[in-house]
This record gives sequence, structure tokens and C-alpha cells, in this order.
Amino acid sequence: MFDVLLSHIENKVDITDEQKSRIQSFFTLKKLRRKQYLLQEGDICKSLSFVSRGLLKSFFLDEKGNEHINMFAFEGWWISDFNSFINQEKSVLNIDAIEETEVLMITLENYEKMLLEIPVMDRYFRILYQNSLVTKDYRLIVSNGYTAEEKYLQLARKNPEMIKRVPHSLIASYLGLAPETVSRIRKKNSLNNT
Repeated sequence: MFDVLLSHIENKVDITDEQKSRIQSFFTLKKLRRKQYLLQEGDICKSLSFVSRGLLKSFFLDEKGNEHINMFAFEGWWISDFNSFINQEKSVLNIDAIEETEVLMITLENYEKMLLEIPVMDRYFRILYQNSLVTKDYRLIVSNGYTAEEKYLQLARKNPEMIKRVPHSLIASYLGLAPETVSRIRKKNSLNNT
């Protein structure tokens, strides 16, 4: 269950076998059924979670109860309501499982302890946060500057796994589009590719 996490870490920084064992000691495993919540709006996010198997979505509900998807997390991705986790404030996000999922969870106390005891993990997380900022900036540009078709095609090029595994109604929510728009774009582009 730790193979995916350790491989992810080793792709960013060098760690010793001793550090690998120590890193594992900071995490607990949680299994989620499909549609089971990892976090609900209003709760405090007590853990930063790493997806070792499965697929999660992070979302918020507007005043009409419409779901707006913030992100998807596949194997090898981290997920949380980071503001709630770091500041121990009530969450504005919900996180639930799209598929049966296993996550490795680290509490804020263990996270801070791990960063102090294993300094290379501080560098690992800094790399992740830098990449996250770049991704969020790019997503904002795409969201505000691309047509509906460009948004979908860009996502399909950059994340073909998402297009295969995530229901199209959820992809529509993620892109800020109506499900009918995504269906029309998919149909048009499948005809163009034949």
C-alpha cells in the first residue's frame, strides 16, 4: 500500500531505506467505498491524504445545491481542503470517492513532525506546492480564456486518463460546462477522428 507513495516521493527527491520506513510510520490507511465522503463541508480537514488506489473528487456546492468540482485525485495524487488542514478551520470543500479508494492519511501534527525529522520531505512538499501553483494558474487561464471545445480538448490531451475514468457529467462540472455541451463536443470530435 505504500509502494505508490514511496515511488512518488522518490520521483521528486532521494530518500534512504531508513527514511522510507520512518515516512510510513506517520501515515494511516483508510478505505472508502464508492460515493463515501473523506471530508464534508463544515468539518475540519484533519488529514492530508495521498491516493494509493482509486479516484476521489473535491467539490463545493453553490447556494442552489449545484456541484462544482475543484479537482480529481487519482493514484499518486494528494488531496485535502488545504486551508482547512493548515489553519484547522471549517472546510468549504467536500471530498468523496468516485471509485473504491484507499488513501494514506497524515495528520497535521505528524506532517509537521515528519518535515522536522526528515528534512528532505520539506523539499518534496515544496516541489509539490510549486507544481500545484503552476497547475492552478494554468487552469485559471484555460477556464477564463478558452472556448468550451478548447477546454475539453486541452483536458483530453493533458489528462487522457481522466477522460477514460471520470463520468462525463463530472468532467462537465470540472470544466464549468453543461453536460450536453461536453456530449456535443465529444460527438463532434469522435466524428472528426474517424
